[in-house]
Amino acid sequence: MAERPVWEQVGSTFIQLYYQHFDGTREQLHSLYADDSCLSWEGQKYRGKAAILEKLVTLPFKKIQHSITAQDHQPAPHDCILTMVVGQLKVDDDPVMGFNQLFVLKSLGGKWACTNDIFRLALYNFV
Repeated sequence: MAERPVWEQVGSTFIQLYYQHFDGTREQLHSLYADDSCLSWEGQKYRGKAAILEKLVTLPFKKIQHSITAQDHQPAPHDCILTMVVGQLKVDDDPVMGFNQLFVLKSLGGKWACTNDIFRLALYNFV
């Protein structure tokens, strides 16, 4: 069996760790972002590790559980990895909701970090 490309190995390992931290102790997510990372959360924009962490740890729910449906990883320019996640999440006693999340990962000082993160719930607004 052929070994998976490095971008798939790094991407899938990052995803596993990211959602493990997010569903457990969100404060641990700080280790996955770079100092000047950017986050778009439902259209709200945050820049810098501290601002991102503040947003993520103050989200208004007590418990969350992510279920990953699919993940795709591609090599990107400047030695980056583009990672797309599709899945479902369950927050407290709310119904299950779909979500999409896109990450750009970059090797910084020998360690992979998320430099860009875009999150959207997959909600449909039919008129």
